[in-house]
Amino acid sequence: MTLATALTTLYLLVLAALALYALHVTLLLCLYLRHRHDPIPLPPPITDPYPAVTVQLPVRNEGAMAVRLLRAVAAFDWPREALQLQVLDDSNDETTALLQAEIERLREEGFDAEMLHRDHPVGFKAGAMAAAMPTVRGAFVAIFDADFIPPGDFLRRTVPYFLLRPRLGMIQTRWKHRNAEHNLITRVQAMLLDAHFAIEHVARNRSGLLINFNGTAGLWRKAAILDAGGWQGDTLTEDLDLSYRAQLRGWQALYLPGITASAELPPTLTAFQQQQYRWAKGSAQVLRKLALPILRSPVLSRPQKIMALFHLSGYFTQVLLLALMVLSLPAPPLPPPLTTLFSILLSIPPLLYFLAQIDLYRDWPRRLIVYPLLMLIGTGLAWSNTLAWFDGLIHRGGEFVRTPKGSHPPAPWRKERLFLLGEGLLLGEALFAAGMAYRRGVPGRLPLALFYATAMATMLIATLRRRLTK
Repeated sequence: MTLATALTTLYLLVLAALALYALHVTLLLCLYLRHRHDPIPLPPPITDPYPAVTVQLPVRNEGAMAVRLLRAVAAFDWPREALQLQVLDDSNDETTALLQAEIERLREEGFDAEMLHRDHPVGFKAGAMAAAMPTVRGAFVAIFDADFIPPGDFLRRTVPYFLLRPRLGMIQTRWKHRNAEHNLITRVQAMLLDAHFAIEHVARNRSGLLINFNGTAGLWRKAAILDAGGWQGDTLTEDLDLSYRAQLRGWQALYLPGITASAELPPTLTAFQQQQYRWAKGSAQVLRKLALPILRSPVLSRPQKIMALFHLSGYFTQVLLLALMVLSLPAPPLPPPLTTLFSILLSIPPLLYFLAQIDLYRDWPRRLIVYPLLMLIGTGLAWSNTLAWFDGLIHRGGEFVRTPKGSHPPAPWRKERLFLLGEGLLLGEALFAAGMAYRRGVPGRLPLALFYATAMATMLIATLRRRLTK
């Protein structure tokens, strides 16, 4: 086999794998269009006696932002005798004192409020919630990260669904973005998350497929948490892990897109990269942990199993994208029919983002302007997300690096040198391929090579700026 034949074969295999994921997205789009107007039976209004609800706020070094959240949940339209507020604090800065002062004030007003502080945060967020479970007195548990601000009627609009459905284990609501217009990076992230919440969640949940809890702005039935094995810290996405384990135990999930909680998006590209690394590594860890239980499950149908594996392996597309980036530049051109076929298939996934903007916003044409930047950043993240995905397949657990929000600076990160090396090498390869395309008179390869070079240069500059400003 010649080198050209080997490159072409690998290139075709990568394209075929990407085409499979594109078909998966196509199915999600069809399910969304079919079920988007399906009515959700409304539960009757809640009456006395109100069920006890525990609201947990896992925080670490988030200062005034955490205090703001505590005040927001204390304002819930819910009887105080049926409301327990728990701050799960792993902070080692002034956050602890700020929250303790606020908790003392709430206690004076008659709230059942407490702080569970850990000096040694074993297991990170999952460990904090697992440690708090013995003290939870509510039949239902609402969870919010520090950057969220839920509306006052949040519990009144969600808890009744648990009373209507005895096997309902979790409820997820939709995230809104308070700072989506802050800069181009936040606008890109908002578009990505909108596609997840407006299209993917609706398509999966309304058609009976498994969905994931997003870690915040949602509720759990305490019995479902315990029955599924509780919060576990062997993955970096404890929310994805628990939600899948609960559904494997026969608990149901409900997504309510009409109920929202507003949050802040990380304002810098390096903070977004940190978040994506954790999500990519965590999802690979959950895939490794639960792939066999999913395949062997007597509870799930075959379509549910297939779609669940596509869901959990979603970040593998970043591995494929990186391989495509490396192979597409030196590989010989494909025959026109194959080029056309793959071009059509790979043009389908962007419809997720377009439909989400159309569904959510009246000014959607303006919002779609940032889509080219989304493609650029998505390509630039392929190297770090590939490292994360393989890291997750190999290692359990790991350091839970919280995503910095607002004015909080990103935490020190040991991965940066590896990022710089890979991004630099990929940038060099793309520039070399662009130069060869120009010299050999192959203009069709030049735009693609320059696009890859721009994507890698964007990430390289962001990483260098972060290191230089420490």
